[in-house]
Amino acid sequence: MDEIKSLLEALIFVSPAPLSLKKIIEVVGDGFPKKEIEAALSQLQMEYEAPERGLYLQEVADGFQFRTKPRYSEWIKRLKKISPTRLSKAALETLAIIAYKQPVTKGEVERLRGVEVDGIVRTLLEKNLIRILGRKEIPGRPILYGTTQRFLELFELKDLSSLPSLEEIKALSDDLSESETD
Repeated sequence: MDEIKSLLEALIFVSPAPLSLKKIIEVVGDGFPKKEIEAALSQLQMEYEAPERGLYLQEVADGFQFRTKPRYSEWIKRLKKISPTRLSKAALETLAIIAYKQPVTKGEVERLRGVEVDGIVRTLLEKNLIRILGRKEIPGRPILYGTTQRFLELFELKDLSSLPSLEEIKALSDDLSESETD
């Protein structure tokens, strides 16, 4: 088990994007059965949850990726001299509509938001949070948009089914409203 864990650790570490189970099996499948790979991944996740570790292994964007623990973010920002990705409220609203309604046209997003979203869509495309999926088969053939793997990574989602349901969002909103009145 130690050999497969070390191998998986190395592969995930060098991968520039989340490494999918399918890709792992493609790379090491001849030497190790799928169940052994899955068990090793699960064990690695548990080991990296230890409080003395600076990293954790997260399943995100249909793959596995090492992430730094949030408590070290200030030092990492100093080292990398980076500022976190910031999105305006309008950009977050637009991104949420695209995430939940995809594939969706810009016109459909504009109808839901009630405002023009050309600039916001351009920004979301530049930040690689949305992508063009194709064209809708209606007159004018408008472009269809959807989210990217980068979106899943940024919001720490395993896949689109990990998005909170509308009921969960409403419950959170109600909880926040109640705490503001206390």
